[in-house]
Amino acid sequence: MLVYNAIGKNKRASIFLIFVFLLIIIALGFLFARIYEDPSILVFAVGFSIFSALISYYYSDKITLAISRAKEVDRQTAPDLYRLVENLAITAGLPTPKIYLIDDSAPNAFATGRDPKHAVICFTTGILGKLEKAELEGVAAHELSHIGNYDIRLMTLVVVLVGIVTLLADFMLRWGFGRRRRDNEGGGAGIIALIGIVFALLSPLFATLIKLAVSRRREYLADASGALLTRYPEGLARALEKIAADHEPLEAANKATAHLYIVNPLKEHEGRDKVGWFANLFNTHPPIEERIRILRGMNK
Repeated sequence: MLVYNAIGKNKRASIFLIFVFLLIIIALGFLFARIYEDPSILVFAVGFSIFSALISYYYSDKITLAISRAKEVDRQTAPDLYRLVENLAITAGLPTPKIYLIDDSAPNAFATGRDPKHAVICFTTGILGKLEKAELEGVAAHELSHIGNYDIRLMTLVVVLVGIVTLLADFMLRWGFGRRRRDNEGGGAGIIALIGIVFALLSPLFATLIKLAVSRRREYLADASGALLTRYPEGLARALEKIAADHEPLEAANKATAHLYIVNPLKEHEGRDKVGWFANLFNTHPPIEERIRILRGMNK
């Protein structure tokens, strides 16, 4: 029941996020259109956001895989991995996703796509060599849970819309500061300008915090759902321990894609869990120790 509720919430959240972020974009466009008395700014902001959202929604998985330099494998080229994922997908009642590999010795994995029919699971070559079969099953089940729970759709939309807000805010600030202000600008216009600048500066921050908060919540649910799928929580717990203990950064990852991975691939985050709640606001993943503790508590 929890999983079905999560799927419903994710679908509703996807619609809500589109609505909220479009409101932010329209508000940005409206404020800067008022500041510079140019209605075309609002038209551009709305048009650009809709166009970018559509393109990114349908092609974000391909963009992510290209950035990660991942290559597709199949039943012939990676038979053991394909069978492992296929068997778990059948158990979960999901179509077998496409499988990609990143040639990197750092152990990690992520899922992407817009729905279960257009889903991808990507593994690094390092995770295949460093995990035992039960541990790899735990990781694959975790990623399949992201797919089945529609986390991949929600996170794709969040990433896309956060990126759009950030780009638009940066563009408007640069474009605005590059223009000559009107000599007859009054106090009211100055207040509007100040509000617009503050809003443009804060919008990417708030959007990023929303993205990170959504990502952390989904990791806990995917851990639990994955453990229920394999009926062996210890496998995923051991996998998380091994991945977290490996201090090699994943070269193909960056800040735009880090939240997708099962464990943060950017190793500069290590140690931040102990520096306070404010720093934790900017973590893409919940603490590994807490995730392992919850998984091992499922065995009791």
